[in-house]
Amino acid sequence: MKRSSGVRAAATVVVSALSLALVTGCGGESGGADAKALSSAELKKALIAEGDVDGYKVSTAEAMKIQTPNTVDEKCKPLVQVITGDAPADAAAEAKTVATQEKKPTDTASKSIEDLSEGEFEDAFNESLSVDVTVVGLSSYDGDGAEKAFKSVSDAVENCAGGFTADEKSDDGKFTEVAAEKGSGAGDESVAFALTSDLEDGETGQAHAEVVRHGNTVATYYTMNIGALMTGKAYTVPAAVVDAQGAKLK
Repeated sequence: MKRSSGVRAAATVVVSALSLALVTGCGGESGGADAKALSSAELKKALIAEGDVDGYKVSTAEAMKIQTPNTVDEKCKPLVQVITGDAPADAAAEAKTVATQEKKPTDTASKSIEDLSEGEFEDAFNESLSVDVTVVGLSSYDGDGAEKAFKSVSDAVENCAGGFTADEKSDDGKFTEVAAEKGSGAGDESVAFALTSDLEDGETGQAHAEVVRHGNTVATYYTMNIGALMTGKAYTVPAAVVDAQGAKLK
């Protein structure tokens, strides 16, 4: 329970807005000099929607509440764009949504609050917050724009390894470390990374992200799980969301 206010601070970027880069498939297909970006209508149609991901509620309306803060360091701006679902670099069209994991009821959830012991209440509270919330963004580019946008993210993972502040007006969006992770290997090339924030009492917490290029379209994923942050449980960008979005881009 001590971590709750620190976690809220670490989540401010998503709520108010919500080491070398490990890149796979670098030899994948290029968008090509003559590649044409998808139109806004085509991109919105290609974005995952309600019913596309089993076990997840998908809401574009929730994504519209996310605003992009002003990053202190320009070289880290692509990472800020990823965590808010915005296009890394200038895109011809972009769209975003939020996929929220649906929780199955537990035995503890069927009890009234008065019947719960202190330990059961804390466990139930943490469990209720143990939900993967993923901001999904799509952006499409003309020519080799998608390759350049992808490279801006992979470069930022390396250049911002020591951390960055996502909002110059507040320390709430401060990340102390950026570290490459093993990603899905989806698409033509992909990069995955973890963002570490300081919480309370010397504790730290991580959020996770992945960026995948599919031809001249770039998909970004940023996942937070407040319950997992509070309890120290491991989690990552959900494969079901990445797979469902990738399938719609084929």
